[in-house]
Amino acid sequence: MMRHPRICTAIFSLALFALAGRADAAAPDPKLPPLVTGLKNPESVVIGPDGRVFVSVIGEFGKPGDGAVVVVTPGNAEPFTTGLDDPKGLVFIDRNLYVADGQKILRIDPSGKASVFVAAEGFGRPVRFLNDLAADKAGNLYVSDTGDLKGHEGAVYRISSAGKVTLLVDSEQQPGLKGPNGLLVEDGQLWLADFLSGQVSRLDLANDKWSVVAEGLPGTDGLVRDLDGVLYISQWSTGQIWALPPDAKKPELLAEGYQSAADIGLDQKTGHLLVPDMKAGQLLTAALRSGVPRDADLTPMNVRAEPAFEHLEFNRPLVLTHAGDGSNRVFVASQLGRVFVFANDQGVKQSEPFFDLHKKVRYSDKENEEGFLGLAFHPHFAQNGEFFAFYTTTETPHTSVLSRFRASGKDHAHASPDSEQELLRISKPYWNHNGGTLAFGPDGYLYIGLGDGGLADDPHGNGQNLDALLGSILRIDVDSKDPGLPYGIPKDNPFAARPPARPEIYAYGVRNIWRLAFDRQTGDCWAADVGQNIWEEIDLIRPGGNYGWNLREGMHRFRDIGSPPRPDLIEPIWEYHHDIGKSITGGCVYRGKRVPQLNGMYLYGDYVTGRIWALNYDSARGRVVSNRPIAGNVMPIMSFGEDEPGEVYFMTTQGRLFRFASTPKP
Repeated sequence: MMRHPRICTAIFSLALFALAGRADAAAPDPKLPPLVTGLKNPESVVIGPDGRVFVSVIGEFGKPGDGAVVVVTPGNAEPFTTGLDDPKGLVFIDRNLYVADGQKILRIDPSGKASVFVAAEGFGRPVRFLNDLAADKAGNLYVSDTGDLKGHEGAVYRISSAGKVTLLVDSEQQPGLKGPNGLLVEDGQLWLADFLSGQVSRLDLANDKWSVVAEGLPGTDGLVRDLDGVLYISQWSTGQIWALPPDAKKPELLAEGYQSAADIGLDQKTGHLLVPDMKAGQLLTAALRSGVPRDADLTPMNVRAEPAFEHLEFNRPLVLTHAGDGSNRVFVASQLGRVFVFANDQGVKQSEPFFDLHKKVRYSDKENEEGFLGLAFHPHFAQNGEFFAFYTTTETPHTSVLSRFRASGKDHAHASPDSEQELLRISKPYWNHNGGTLAFGPDGYLYIGLGDGGLADDPHGNGQNLDALLGSILRIDVDSKDPGLPYGIPKDNPFAARPPARPEIYAYGVRNIWRLAFDRQTGDCWAADVGQNIWEEIDLIRPGGNYGWNLREGMHRFRDIGSPPRPDLIEPIWEYHHDIGKSITGGCVYRGKRVPQLNGMYLYGDYVTGRIWALNYDSARGRVVSNRPIAGNVMPIMSFGEDEPGEVYFMTTQGRLFRFASTPKP
């Protein structure tokens, strides 16, 4: 980053004039505190091989020896190497940290001891202003010399692992090179940000061919790319961060509001850009670019969550549903294995026991993704009294059971565990990621949303394995039997005739469906898939669809083991970053009458933060047009459900039920 006040001020003024009146700018999230404050002119940031965050701090301008490299932990910065002259670019090769320090390159060993790797005379010509550093896989360094900031004498050098310097390009060879600054080397390409011209260029290192990838960004400083190939550009003079997707013709504004966004870094594990704000003396963050529509309406709705059935309380309620028999009764299932029923009357004083399976259900607070997880009533329950349950059995560790039960008595008022007919038993390697939602589709078939089997990263590869039931959404016919099975396989199941694929699979490539529901008007199947490291997602389920796990997380490549977008991998219709919420709780499409403005919107929340949204999907355009917050955060949000008239409710771990209402006008 350059420190020439007159030039920077002029560029800053021009950029503000050019960008005046923008309405689509995104500001840093005010809820995210700086990682650290009180830094004296932080310049560059890099994550070391041990996961620690290193920041170069220039110190007092023009004061040799006042610079340093510090190690940052949240709220704290510890010196790593001190006594530097003008530290800027940082890059690791193996365990050694390299620093562009004034007119020399330093190598700092893991203990923090610095030595000169390339002195000023090692460049073979005068260097003015060494700035950014990058490295390729072969261990070569690349360094930019910004020159005298008068539009000439700038250069980029390559430095071998032995310290031999080669001039790669200068302003005489490439007249458009005015103030070379930020560097990035990947896949045989060198990206270069020019502070003065505002251009970002790319050099093919194999054939020395230059191309301009972005322009009109004076004061550009840092460059990084994420796993999906999105290029991020920091603009020091305006305090803005820009994102350039691989197939885009111009960058889009990702975040603004920094005083001076310097040489950015990237934390792939958290999905954050690390942003040294030089003038503010802080290290801040920005979330990576999301693939959701940028013009979606995000304004809060005039709707709130409010308590429902206030006289009732349950122990870990997980399912709220109805029997579809015209009785308007409400059924609530506890994760511990008990099901209760009550009249759909807000003044109801108590619930009645309907079904008690708790002796067969395994639940532990320490392994709280097991238990009684799914309940669905047969479409003809009024005639046959059948309902279905999905639960973790006490008989065998980490084993899920799908069973049919039959209610008896007048109006099928109660049911006994003795009526159980087991349909399916699924063994899992771990206690988490069970899924467990049961729902009858408009086709009359039973759908079962499963998880990938647990732990993290899908270690057994279940998400992409059609030979395994885990990591899939199943579809079975409970009214027929195929040879050797207590249920039937619908003839149009996408893998019914493709052995060795399991014929029950309807869709696959999911991590942990929590939860699944059908729109009672359109028949669309909605599913929320809980993310792992960074992204939570919402999917519209299609027959035979591969939803990408563990190749994709949300609309992004999952770590470096994943895949870029592919035609055979279905992207979610919506996602959100873990800055917003940590674990999605899927809901229902509202088709009730109490809150007309919610009609057709998918209501969902986040288990951890208690945030709730109403999402509007335009099926004709194939895109989300709005994702609007609803007031009344209550956490943790366990699950959603709907009653017979179509009103939507949600449940919390505190055992309370909530519904939605229009906010009174002031």
